[in-house]
Amino acid sequence: MREVTLRVRHHGEPESDVSATHPNVTIRSVSSLTGTAAERKRIVELRGPAEEIASFLEAFEDADPVLAVEPFSPLDNDRVFVGVTFDSYKWDSIAQRLADHGVHYRVGTTIRGGWEHWTLYLGDDDSLPDIVASLEQAGNDTELVRDVSLDEVESHEHLTFSRILDQLTERQREVLATAIGCGYYESNADVAIADVADNLDIAPTTTWEHLVRAEEKVMTEVGDHLSSRGV
Repeated sequence: MREVTLRVRHHGEPESDVSATHPNVTIRSVSSLTGTAAERKRIVELRGPAEEIASFLEAFEDADPVLAVEPFSPLDNDRVFVGVTFDSYKWDSIAQRLADHGVHYRVGTTIRGGWEHWTLYLGDDDSLPDIVASLEQAGNDTELVRDVSLDEVESHEHLTFSRILDQLTERQREVLATAIGCGYYESNADVAIADVADNLDIAPTTTWEHLVRAEEKVMTEVGDHLSSRGV
């Protein structure tokens, strides 16, 4: 069994297209689909600056396949849950394409900067080239992020760690990795944000902003993992 992560630029679909123009907003599906064959509904989580989330939703609601957008939490927060109702006949579903190949995939797909992040679990009989070809034949761009072997697909800790990484932007991963490498989190190390910033050649305030967002995402996922284990 292999765990494969793909980045997909889903051209022509509202989530991906609107995300491309709002790169500071991260979208994550947090529920299954409900509704009839034509009219389907799901809940998504949006993270980012409050004003950009509001702008994202305004543009998203105007998209042709979208029938309704219903915020479930205040829009003045940097984390908002929204119910989205759409016309499935006008929505090209990557999930359906994967299902047609008999592929298992992780629920909770994230979208950042116009790119959807899909994590697949492939057996020996699954063909990654065929899956990629199917996605690209529909006019999408795909990039292979990683392809690793799993000793056993039920390894919850491995899957949880993988999900944490998927929550971070590339810049947040870089800043967090640099901070760890510099010894920023070591108790006896005399390392400040300015030292991390020097290694990245960016401003300390920018470094701090990326690090705070990365830490928030990591700790949220760790907290959810511990809660699920009754800790």
